[in-house]
Amino acid sequence: MTYANAAALQAAVYGHLLADAAVAARVGGNIYDSLPSGQLPALYVILGSEKVRDASDGSGAGAWHELTLSVVTDQAGFHAAKEVAVAISDALQDAELALNRGRLVGLRFLRARAKRESTTLRRVEMTFRARVEDT
Repeated sequence: MTYANAAALQAAVYGHLLADAAVAARVGGNIYDSLPSGQLPALYVILGSEKVRDASDGSGAGAWHELTLSVVTDQAGFHAAKEVAVAISDALQDAELALNRGRLVGLRFLRARAKRESTTLRRVEMTFRARVEDT
């Protein structure tokens, strides 16, 4: 098993989302690895948890990564958050990301969950599955 490509995969996903016109049109640069201090925007994306399992074989080291990205809003409904989630899903589905270590074999949407976190916050959590090889 290898966790060697985790940081490279996260950096590539982050950069790809920042550069995507449809995502930027909805959240601008409000995509975070950790939340900034102070007032948060009304709508933003945060990179979340990750599960990794071995996918090594005779050809070399590799892993399956399940990445969670969340769209969070303080708007009354889910509509705006779901629009951002759709843009993210479109941007990442089968994206050909260049990693600074290793190689992305494939990236696909796995699941999503929309939930109320409080009376004022809505969250759409999306999980994507990536297959990477360490080269």
